[in-house]
Amino acid sequence: MSDTRAAFDAWLEAFNSHDEAAFRAATADDCVFEAPGGVRLEGGDAVVGYSMGWLNAFSDSKIEVRTVVVEGDWIAITGVFKGTHDGTLSGPGGDVPPTGRRLEGHHANFLRFVDGKSVESYLYFDQTEVATQLGLMPETAGTAS
Repeated sequence: MSDTRAAFDAWLEAFNSHDEAAFRAATADDCVFEAPGGVRLEGGDAVVGYSMGWLNAFSDSKIEVRTVVVEGDWIAITGVFKGTHDGTLSGPGGDVPPTGRRLEGHHANFLRFVDGKSVESYLYFDQTEVATQLGLMPETAGTAS
């Protein structure tokens, strides 16, 4: 197994176990992170804080990884963030109080690891899918059951 894959596996384990200290240890001090909604963060504390916001808002959440591609220092994944929205989710548009709904949010993430730590992360997910599943906007005609 490559050092990059081992670093990613440790990062993922820390995220999925909601272990803030381990997740911070797997994130470089100068990490850069981008996500939908115009989110651009610099610094390990800011990046971990953003992630913990999601983990605290979805206390049973986990990332189910579907695809992993390793190329040098880079990891590309596809996956599903699964959890129950049972805490306040803070984001660029404000706070979303708990809805009690389950989220299965599909995403792609491109991460670069150096010396066993995440130094760059570019997360892509469909904000409309998340808002619809949380009941914050109506379902489209093709998705109603």
